[in-house]
Amino acid sequence: MLYDHRTYICRPGTIKKHLELYKAHGMEPQTRNLGQPLMYATTETGNPNAYIHIWAYKDAADRATRRAAMQADPDWQEYLRISAEAGYLESQLNTLLTPVDFFKS
Repeated sequence: MLYDHRTYICRPGTIKKHLELYKAHGMEPQTRNLGQPLMYATTETGNPNAYIHIWAYKDAADRATRRAAMQADPDWQEYLRISAEAGYLESQLNTLLTPVDFFKS
């Protein structure tokens, strides 16, 4: 199993607007291509401008295949355009994780 842990930081005061934009334009094409995330959450403590989502894949090849399909999706490209124009995002950090041998997912 391969987990894709993604942390996004929004400009202060824009996280709600960004999440509304994602819900309206990005969620459907993303989940259509990647499946449902394990988690999509805002922070309870820490940076109030951050949100995190975690995706699970069988392996790196599965991740690459699904993400390539998403990138080729015109609806996803439209979301990326709208999101870039809105300018709510400041940064992102992606971490790929593999569970240790004694963890059963």
